[in-house]
Amino acid sequence: MFTWHEYPNAAAAAQALADDVAAVLRKALAEKGSAVLAVSGGRSPIAFFEALSRQDLDWHKVGITLVDERIVPTGHADSNTGLVREYLLQNRAAAAEWIPMVEDGKSEIELQPEAALAYALKHYKQPDALVLGMGGDGHTASLFPQAPQLEAALDVENAPALVHTTPVTAPHERISMSLGALLNTPAVYLAIQGAEKKAVFEAAAAQASRTYPVSLILNHEGANCHVFYAN
Repeated sequence: MFTWHEYPNAAAAAQALADDVAAVLRKALAEKGSAVLAVSGGRSPIAFFEALSRQDLDWHKVGITLVDERIVPTGHADSNTGLVREYLLQNRAAAAEWIPMVEDGKSEIELQPEAALAYALKHYKQPDALVLGMGGDGHTASLFPQAPQLEAALDVENAPALVHTTPVTAPHERISMSLGALLNTPAVYLAIQGAEKKAVFEAAAAQASRTYPVSLILNHEGANCHVFYAN
């Protein structure tokens, strides 16, 4: 299920989310000596990344990875890896360990989905916390409503932690955490902003449906999901 947190603007939401995520990471560090955080890409999380990067943590004991990634070279404009390096692996967080999803130095031709997925699975570490976004179609991570691999990715009994997905409504083949891996994460955050996203969220929160993949987290009894909303 989920807990709702509302803020007057994006800056306030980003700072509050950074404070909350940092507290979860500190708890994991205290309990087991290490922590892993998975984050999402796009432009929306940049303010959160910058706020989190300044948090006082034992960053050298923290691993940072992605919830999902486009299968493109890491220097590509659409690479989530590049975004995280530019905005999160800075300041104090520059000391964190990067857990890759796509191999550096590979060309677009070399990055075939099967090989890319195998590389990502080899490096995968189960997160202690993750931060999701949500698209206007109700997708989260790269679990898109019309992706041909969606059913397999939602199979919590059989899907691996990471899966390959092909969005019908967005560019690039993807690697994404599966629904099972998302639900196995102790602390899940969903960051959304604006009236349009709120309307989609409310439709998804009403009932679990493959029409809105995010709804399968919001309506799952075992999920510890905190929704951070900015007007």
